[in-house]
Amino acid sequence: MVKETERRPRPVQRRTTKPRQKVHPAITPYNKGRFWWLNPRNWPSSVIWIVIAIVAMGYMFFFYYFFIGPSSFRWKGLYGDVKYPEGYEIHGIDISHYQGSINWEKVRNASINDEPVRFIFIKATEGTDIVDKNFDDNFRKAKENGFIRGAYHFFSPRSSGKEQAQHFLSRVHLQDGDLPPVLDIETVGELTPQQVKYEVLNWLSVVEARYGVKPIIYTYHKFKLEYLNDEIFKPYPYWIAHYYVEKVEYNGDWKFWQYTDRGDIDGIRHKVDLNIFNGSLYQLVKFTIGSTPIEDIEY
Repeated sequence: MVKETERRPRPVQRRTTKPRQKVHPAITPYNKGRFWWLNPRNWPSSVIWIVIAIVAMGYMFFFYYFFIGPSSFRWKGLYGDVKYPEGYEIHGIDISHYQGSINWEKVRNASINDEPVRFIFIKATEGTDIVDKNFDDNFRKAKENGFIRGAYHFFSPRSSGKEQAQHFLSRVHLQDGDLPPVLDIETVGELTPQQVKYEVLNWLSVVEARYGVKPIIYTYHKFKLEYLNDEIFKPYPYWIAHYYVEKVEYNGDWKFWQYTDRGDIDGIRHKVDLNIFNGSLYQLVKFTIGSTPIEDIEY
């Protein structure tokens, strides 16, 4: 038995291989040799900022080109910067109960792009049982204040065109000097394109038989092309709703253009639709029911 103090220490074993060198995290195969530039960590700070600036400008260009540019008039419209169509001098508006109580004296003296308001379309009915609550008052006061007035019906896909025409005729009594009646069609519900044409023609035929003039068709540009771009509708005057564009892109004939829904008019607190007539004042008057002679109209 060997005493504790007499034990010999174990010999120290020496390493036969060199210890593994620690690799700096920035050292990769891409910063050695010809691929060093692929690692942004090797770039000078000035280069990094230049790249960031180029990417930012590219993003802004892409966003403007595809999103802002095509809708620039819409963005302006949202902030009240209305672009007035050039080359037209006969301006008008269309109203309903959404415009609330109207100060007609101020509207009579108001202007659109330095031109007076010449005509006003007024919502009358919708479907087979709805009457705009402000129609009677608006329709009467438009006449009293010297505007060329018109009335429109908002089409509902839930009932037949004939029934809706009868509802319109029961509540609207147009006179000589008024604009032809208007059918406003914007929705089709579950109707097929053929059913849309059938019901629209029924409404137009019934109303035309009453007044002896072809009613105006109001709808937006894409709807016209998809549902009503047919020879059978060609004889009817067209009122196109096409916002935030410099000019009407529809290739056919049209009488009125609703170019914005963000207009401001003295005497009306809420935003209002602005329209132009595709012609002169004389042509507008001749377009009315009864073709009232222009010398009998006071402006």
